[in-house]
Amino acid sequence: MPAACLSQQVVVIGSANLDLTVIASRLPREGETVLGGELLLSNGGKGANQAVAALKAGAEVRFLAKVGRDPFGDRICRDLVAAGLPADGLLRDESAPTGVALIVVDRQGRNQIAVAPGSNQLLLPVVIEQHEPFLAHGTVMLVQLEIPIVTVERALQFAKAHGMTTILNPAPASALSDDLLRHVDLLTPNETEAEALTGIAVSDLPSAAAAAKALLLRGPHVVIVTLGAQGALLCTASIVQHLPAIPVAAVDTTAAGDAFNGALAAALAGKPQTDTLRTGRLRVLEDIVRFANAAGALTTTKRGAQESLPTKAEIERLLAARPLP
Repeated sequence: MPAACLSQQVVVIGSANLDLTVIASRLPREGETVLGGELLLSNGGKGANQAVAALKAGAEVRFLAKVGRDPFGDRICRDLVAAGLPADGLLRDESAPTGVALIVVDRQGRNQIAVAPGSNQLLLPVVIEQHEPFLAHGTVMLVQLEIPIVTVERALQFAKAHGMTTILNPAPASALSDDLLRHVDLLTPNETEAEALTGIAVSDLPSAAAAAKALLLRGPHVVIVTLGAQGALLCTASIVQHLPAIPVAAVDTTAAGDAFNGALAAALAGKPQTDTLRTGRLRVLEDIVRFANAAGALTTTKRGAQESLPTKAEIERLLAARPLP
């Protein structure tokens, strides 16, 4: 993929895992074993997924992650470099294995996921300082919560000090301080994460809006609550806008949220972020979220994590086929 101009660069700091996915007739209940189904091995981790998603959605991407010096780490590094991510950000650790995610997917595309973080837990704040020249020239910084929270906080501080717009995907759900959230420009929780952060049960659009407004008071300029098949709710101090999902035939929802966040970062990187976020330019924000919605929808039509992430051309074709009313 040709490199985009520097002003469209996305920096991602996060996790890289190997995903072991079992495709089953249904998800197991507590204490139950479900037999049958095929096994799929694929590269994953929210950080790596979102970095590849942003890359495929048209941005130049620099990704900082840590994997073990083991066969899983070898595979991840080989494939991410082949995808177009620079090798400089793929760090190897001798003392911990590469992270692994265990995933079960049912016939409706629903999933259950458990993660052994391994070397991801050793991606510590000092690594950011050690790689400042590699990280400092981006337009957008995108982080998640599969690495130590102190590293997430340092990444956000680093990004603001270097004039970047920051996106935090607060997944998996975890308590976050107001000090951390004050360094976030766009916060992108799903329903579960929004509830964990606010205590407001999110079950419909009004409750999603209530949770988003509560989060805005803690620092972010924009809160986008992702709602799965219902699309996303875009909220700023002056805007509450529901953007419906694009209907598709879903087979696996794994990495749909990562596709949304990566595409969101790529789309935002090509916009005048300061004006967009601080003045709440509705049309520009809507266009960015629609682009991300389309990426998330397309991802559910294929199995796997990074294998299912769509290209910019595929996203644009889907949007062209579904014009606004």
